[in-house]
Amino acid sequence: MTKSNKTNNAKTLSPEQREELLGTLKSRFEKNMSRHNGLEWAKIQAKLEANVEKLWSLNEMERTGGEPDVVGHDKETDEYIFYDCSAESPKGRRSVCYDREALESRKEHKPENNAIDMAAAMGIELLTEEQYREMQELGKFDTKTSSWVKTPANIRKLGGAIFCDRRYETVFVYHNGADSYYAARGFRGSLRV
Repeated sequence: MTKSNKTNNAKTLSPEQREELLGTLKSRFEKNMSRHNGLEWAKIQAKLEANVEKLWSLNEMERTGGEPDVVGHDKETDEYIFYDCSAESPKGRRSVCYDREALESRKEHKPENNAIDMAAAMGIELLTEEQYREMQELGKFDTKTSSWVKTPANIRKLGGAIFCDRRYETVFVYHNGADSYYAARGFRGSLRV
């Protein structure tokens, strides 16, 4: 019985962790109103409190340096959309290659992890190129770093992956071998609650 309880509670936060995270998210929400005009924190908090696994995922985003914030509301599904809004690619998610296949293909100097598996373990999705561009409308992100983004299957099938950054007041999309990794490249995620 104890073993199954441990498994069931793996993706929950203690009451103290929950309160601390909600306080951090509320403060960030209030400081960055331009990211979410017309949205009310009370409604978002109620959604978060009703979705403990999503709250755990947001805590993982926060713990790894993502500084998650609300960037929109999908009226059709009544879901709030969070993106990692840290100024630079999250520190706790850098130096990773794109996916497990890329990681396993490296013969030496393997990174410790990969973006796709890390995101899945956190319960989030990598930003798409379109989402990345939308995020850049809300501020200036990745001016010194870069972030892997969800790569189209036809590019990945050929061994590549794409990443984005912002330089010269412009968002750039680049390609690399999916097995490459750099200290200044991580990934940004999204979460719907």
